[in-house]
Amino acid sequence: MTQISLTFPDGNARQYDAGITPADVAADISSSLRKKAISATVNGQHWDLQWPITEDASIALHTMKDEEHALELVRHDLAHIMARAVQEIWADVQVTIGPVIKDGWYYDFDRKEPFVPEDLALIEKKMKEIINKRDEVTTEIWDREKAVSYYKDRDEPYKVELIESIPGDEPLRMYWHGDWQDLCRGPHLQNTGQVPADGFRLMSIAGAYWRGDSDRSMLQRIYGAAFTNKEGLRKHLNMLEEAAKRDHRKLGREMDLFHMQEEAPGQVFWHPNGWTVYTELQNYMRRKQRAGGYVEVNTPQVVDRKLWEASGHWDKYQENMFIVEVDEEHAREKAINALKPMNCPCHVQIFNQGIKSYRDLPLRMAEFGSCARYEPSGALHGIMRVRGFTQDDGHIFCREDQIEAETKTFIDFLSGIYSDLGFDDWTIKLSTRPEKRIGSDETWDMMEEALGAACNAAGHEFEILEGEGAFYGPKLEFTLTDAIGRQWQCGTLQVDANLPERLDATFVGEDGGKHRPVMLHRATLGSFERFIGILIEEHAGKLPFWLAPRQVVVATIISDADDYAHEVLEALKAVGVRAEADLRNEKINYKVREHSHGKVPIILAIGAREVEEKTVSIRRLGENKTSVTSLAEIVTELASAAKAPDLL
Repeated sequence: MTQISLTFPDGNARQYDAGITPADVAADISSSLRKKAISATVNGQHWDLQWPITEDASIALHTMKDEEHALELVRHDLAHIMARAVQEIWADVQVTIGPVIKDGWYYDFDRKEPFVPEDLALIEKKMKEIINKRDEVTTEIWDREKAVSYYKDRDEPYKVELIESIPGDEPLRMYWHGDWQDLCRGPHLQNTGQVPADGFRLMSIAGAYWRGDSDRSMLQRIYGAAFTNKEGLRKHLNMLEEAAKRDHRKLGREMDLFHMQEEAPGQVFWHPNGWTVYTELQNYMRRKQRAGGYVEVNTPQVVDRKLWEASGHWDKYQENMFIVEVDEEHAREKAINALKPMNCPCHVQIFNQGIKSYRDLPLRMAEFGSCARYEPSGALHGIMRVRGFTQDDGHIFCREDQIEAETKTFIDFLSGIYSDLGFDDWTIKLSTRPEKRIGSDETWDMMEEALGAACNAAGHEFEILEGEGAFYGPKLEFTLTDAIGRQWQCGTLQVDANLPERLDATFVGEDGGKHRPVMLHRATLGSFERFIGILIEEHAGKLPFWLAPRQVVVATIISDADDYAHEVLEALKAVGVRAEADLRNEKINYKVREHSHGKVPIILAIGAREVEEKTVSIRRLGENKTSVTSLAEIVTELASAAKAPDLL
């Protein structure tokens, strides 16, 4: 029998017969480990305890304490257990696929009758019965003919189609959870009882086309959430409850910020309150960019296809572009244009006007660029995922030897803005060269090293995403973590030597010859629409005072206070505070409730006493108590609070 060497995380190695399974390795170490083991990592791959190891390898054994691996297995097993439960309840249901996703899993079913919410409790009950049976999970490799015959005999056409789409040289692995069987790559737990019965919840039902094709069957998708214990599930459900309270669509209505409608899918109708937030944020960014050495430009919305062909977007991005055909006067054929989906080719056109010298670099160019991209209707989500949006877009034209310094400068720039906006918890990810790419390895080495060195110089650690860069260059992604732990990828910096080449951008070097600039595509907030949605949810509608659309409401208690209310209102407006008066003949408690619901930060109540003493009663959003202060004091306080962070 051939011997193989398995090396453990501590560096020790043991000799075993080739074909040994991780389960046998665990048993060899100790009987307790064999009982606790759930999977292994073999040569960097997640490995089922039943799979044989046939060559020298590194190995690490996992238990339920290894959260990342345990979650993957628990969620994967629950997909199978749910599908088994559905078919045990409704034998005529056909199964398709059930992958692991963030926080849980889903499985798609073909059933004549629609699932209803009440079915979820029935399915959950059956799933817990299956878990309690502690049925063994087993696996085998089958040839294609046997697998196709098996599924045809059981009237499972979706499984037959899946098999036919798998490359011919790829082995087909089958898994059984008890007597229920599924086609699956694995790995899985060793018995159904290893799944925590109190750590999952079926969440919702949705429609989904088979293989994402709208011309194929409409299936029914059941989503589940799963964690390794009851506490993990509880935290997740609490987070979802909190997220529902913070939903920007709900708060957008309550605060009268914006609306969407069928006649303009994926586009935002900004109301006065929402547009105030938008313009205040834009004005802040404009000042920051100007201070950061950027020149602001503005480029056309509709651009001839010739430019998109030259840039490469017509071939690679056309399906996401809105095409505009125009009957030009006296033209023999229609002119074909597109609404711009991004600003970069237009910025190169500005760079190309006139001769640029090495002394002009770096040239930092910025635009609040309005873009249009086609998104499927099912992917649209409030102002977070839209078809019409504006980016705080920027492009830095520089020499290769300036990449590191410019990247470091941008990271510092972004860091200051995120801090001003209340986001101190953010991370950087560096996406490196993909398998299919242009440029030499030496160029990629230089670009990747420059980005990594810039992160280090700016004092920030970064995670490497192997192979996830664009075909023309590596990228930095900046991801925020919000108040309830959700992550939002917002800022980016992408190194690009390809577009300047395609669009013939050059500068005159110190040697008098023509050279290609490197183009750094960068965004700090990304889409204004999406970032405002993030801000609304981060603050649960209670925006920082300087961004709040309605900062102060002066509310009268008696009509005799109307004149003084106008005096207070004018004093606040004079120092730049966005204030309005509520002089309606309503009780003060009614006014306070209404304006608090609209997330107005400050309500100044005025009655007979306040008129006489030239004071105001202050009610701050989220506080039940009131305080009394002089008009002069509150005007001074709010004048300072109303200033954007960069103006303090």
